[in-house]
Amino acid sequence: MKYILLILAIIIVIVPFILAQDKTMEYNDLTSEEERVILHKGTERPFSGMYNDHDKAGTYTCKRCGASLYLSADKFDGHCGWPSFDDEIEGAVKRITDADGMRTEIVCANCGAHLGHVFAGEGFTDKNIRHCVNSISMNFIPSEAKQTTAAAYFAGGCFWGVEHFFNGTDGVISTRVGYMGGKTDEPSYKEVLKGTTGHAEALEVVYDPSKTEYETLAKLFFNIHDPTQVGRQGPDIGIQYRSAVFYAGEEQKKTAERLIGQLKDKGYNVATEITPAGPFWEAEDYHQDYYAKSGQLPYCHIFKKRL
Repeated sequence: MKYILLILAIIIVIVPFILAQDKTMEYNDLTSEEERVILHKGTERPFSGMYNDHDKAGTYTCKRCGASLYLSADKFDGHCGWPSFDDEIEGAVKRITDADGMRTEIVCANCGAHLGHVFAGEGFTDKNIRHCVNSISMNFIPSEAKQTTAAAYFAGGCFWGVEHFFNGTDGVISTRVGYMGGKTDEPSYKEVLKGTTGHAEALEVVYDPSKTEYETLAKLFFNIHDPTQVGRQGPDIGIQYRSAVFYAGEEQKKTAERLIGQLKDKGYNVATEITPAGPFWEAEDYHQDYYAKSGQLPYCHIFKKRL
């Protein structure tokens, strides 16, 4: 009998944990060739990519995470064998000095996926810029197609509590906690905790735009933490606990600015930073869905209707 009880106890503890893990979002699956280019900074053969001679209207997105990168209106024929763009969607692309020390690499600002390189001064267009991008690093969404998912990024103190309030919200497909806004690649929790990496404890919210709006999610964010606190949230003190909205696109930025304006009109001295979303580094497994696993409740986040 005692062995049966022991087995039942194990099932009660382990099964909820496994189910909770299923909620963790993962990046899109990649083929070996896609991994070679996107993760290991390779290059596809010139004139071999499906978007080199592509001229349909729409949006080019990151193949790894789905973030919007380029608009078809900014695409031109660079006669180089790879898709060429003279502009990117604001905040979507990050520039990094290439390993060769000469060229400038471009990566997805959201997930760090390798896109290609950017060149200036060639005179192809009035903007005098050419983003030379691997087709294999992108997907294409025609203008008539509706976006099925979108992502939002918030930081408001301990990411356990922020995630707790977003889980189960209408339209939210998945959440995961991690680190954003710092200078160190692949930071660990211990490194972020020291406050030397510059990262904030952040939450990624993947949602269905047909079921909820970014504004609704942003309002929830401002209602579950105190946006007036500087470098802290409740008893948690440090730069990693700062209040921040990491926007993925100009519309998200405008929405966040408008909501902060409403809060200021109500007398709140808002300290929330508004900054472009950069690479999101997923936190360790034990941080994901922490309160769902532990059965505890947030200690520094409560819902207070401010908006």
